[in-house]
Amino acid sequence: MAYMDVAPTTYATNKTIVLLHGKNFCGATWEDTARRLSTHGYRVIVPDQIGFCKSSKPPAYQFSLQQLADNTNTLLQSLGISQTKVLGHSMGGMLAARFALMYPNTTTHLILTNPIGIEDWKALGVPWRLLDTLYADELRTNYTSIRNYQQATYYVNTWTPAYDVWVNMLVSLYRLPGEGETFAYNMAQTTDMVLTQPVVYEFGLVKAKTLLLIGTKDNTAIGKAWSPPAVQAKLGNYSVLGKETAAKIPGAELVEWNDLGHAPQTQDSERYHGPLLEWLNKVG
Repeated sequence: MAYMDVAPTTYATNKTIVLLHGKNFCGATWEDTARRLSTHGYRVIVPDQIGFCKSSKPPAYQFSLQQLADNTNTLLQSLGISQTKVLGHSMGGMLAARFALMYPNTTTHLILTNPIGIEDWKALGVPWRLLDTLYADELRTNYTSIRNYQQATYYVNTWTPAYDVWVNMLVSLYRLPGEGETFAYNMAQTTDMVLTQPVVYEFGLVKAKTLLLIGTKDNTAIGKAWSPPAVQAKLGNYSVLGKETAAKIPGAELVEWNDLGHAPQTQDSERYHGPLLEWLNKVG
């Protein structure tokens, strides 16, 4: 399991934060956030989950949020970290919520940025999809398909050359010599994981102080692409989901941007990090 351990660059506060990446992301996509947090005195731990990016891509592995949370906890234990704040985006937000539920004594604070798993897509009518079919979908992935999806979902139908960095990063993983097909299979497995393991039903059990950071133009919904139109119309309404999620988590605070999409930390870094750092300073 690959990871980055970023030391504080100004003054040490003995505070640690873990950054959990999304399904179409790597730990490296947290670079801007990690640098900002390190200048505010944080030790920043940024793992690549198993199956992703620089970590091992096993051809046979039982992907579950519990397993990924356990892997992350084992990493923290190996680094001598007993308490930490946890920030997750997209699938990483889903994983962060599962981590907080499994390790309440470790998780002092929870920050969720446009998390998925906050609605139960299968209960809303998304058909289950065979793993072999998901794998075939992944093998067809290319620059155009990734960019089109990210432009519509992450960036509210806008585009700048800076976004190409993250598209090309993802494309390169599908083309890894000797690993590209295994990566595609792992991505199919994690699609099945997030579709079948929602965290929405357990938010009332979260003990950590929680902040939700939501771009309300997000329309992410796993399985929308292969769902009937009537089902598609019900999915991924983050202008509603953010508020619903905040109401379910005891004492949660909510910050919304009405013009940002699924990746507010990339789409408008200054507007994203301002409220994040303000909240972290407030809660200590």
